Amino acid sequence: MKNIHTFIVILTISLYTQLGITQQAYFPERGFWEEKKPSVFDINGAKLNEAVQYAIENEYSGSKDLRQATLKGFEREPYHKIIGPTKKRGAPAGMIIKNGYIISKWGDIDRVDMTFSVTKSYLSTVAGLAVDRKLISSVDDLTYKYIWDTTFDGKHNHKISWRHLLTQSSDWSGQLWGGYDWADRPPREGDIDDWKYRKLNQPGTIFEYNDIRVNVLAYSLLNVWRKPLPQVLKENIMEPIGASTTWRWYGYDNSWVNIDGIRMQSVSGGGHSGGGMFINTIDQARFGLLFMNNGKWENTQLISEKWIEEATKPSQANANYGFMWWLNQKGSRHWQGLPEHLYYAAGFGGNFIVIDQKQNLVIVTRWLAPDKIGGFVSKIYASL
Repeated sequence: MKNIHTFIVILTISLYTQLGITQQAYFPERGFWEEKKPSVFDINGAKLNEAVQYAIENEYSGSKDLRQATLKGFEREPYHKIIGPTKKRGAPAGMIIKNGYIISKWGDIDRVDMTFSVTKSYLSTVAGLAVDRKLISSVDDLTYKYIWDTTFDGKHNHKISWRHLLTQSSDWSGQLWGGYDWADRPPREGDIDDWKYRKLNQPGTIFEYNDIRVNVLAYSLLNVWRKPLPQVLKENIMEPIGASTTWRWYGYDNSWVNIDGIRMQSVSGGGHSGGGMFINTIDQARFGLLFMNNGKWENTQLISEKWIEEATKPSQANANYGFMWWLNQKGSRHWQGLPEHLYYAAGFGGNFIVIDQKQNLVIVTRWLAPDKIGGFVSKIYASL
């Protein structure tokens, strides 16, 4: 009986080795990332190549001059202007990671490009670090209690919690860095003055994608950390996961503030007025791999599993949105035929980080026509 048991253990280890599966998760070291053929994981290489070709052929149609693309994309917004840095973009690029290993890549994955609202998922992570370190006692705390100035003045703004800001359901009212909340993505019908003087919604009840309010969250977190958020992200996340030295996180020309006698820039949570995260595909994939592994990198828990669990739960106001991560739940953003446990970061121009913890899968794609993302991911799953 003992010999049979030993034989089964040896056979199992041999099989796992052939499939490239080990009990010890693989984490790429800085400057190097091991690649494996899809067939090692019993993945159909031909079908996977079809998916990659689909991404290459369905490039985002906007101008490669992202200043022009952004001005065009948000031309309906009154007073919209570029007040942060922009950069001409590259061609489609991406990576597919299985069990930590690269099984496919395309385009210039070392090129640093804007990533627009994917930045929001990095911002959410900085909030999670603040909660983990008890700088914020609870996401249900009222935010005004942490901020010294007039940002949250008024009866309505006093009701806003960190949760409301993280789920884009705060309906915060005001102006920040020259931008008015009512001027961001206004309704397509009706007079703008009607929107300006609208009735405010109870915080937590109505989802509205609004970068001004996201920037309010970034500014609020700067006040809590009392140090630049890119520095917080660098020290606590990007350095430990072996990210390159090429990524940058920008704010606006006018978003500089004085904290503790030091001049700091409050960063933006997106790029539609310029700024936001400028980063290469490889670093995006490393960030995705951290979340695929529930916040753990090698033997260190960089961000708590509890935070990731909370961040990827449907919010009250939108079943498809958590703490600045999109969720593939049934709703207006549901990808038909794909697992509902998928969650992802998404940005203007077709930038995505897709995470599947059950399949140990991370997908990063850049400059894919946004309406093709569901078809692209479906083709990848057809290869599994």
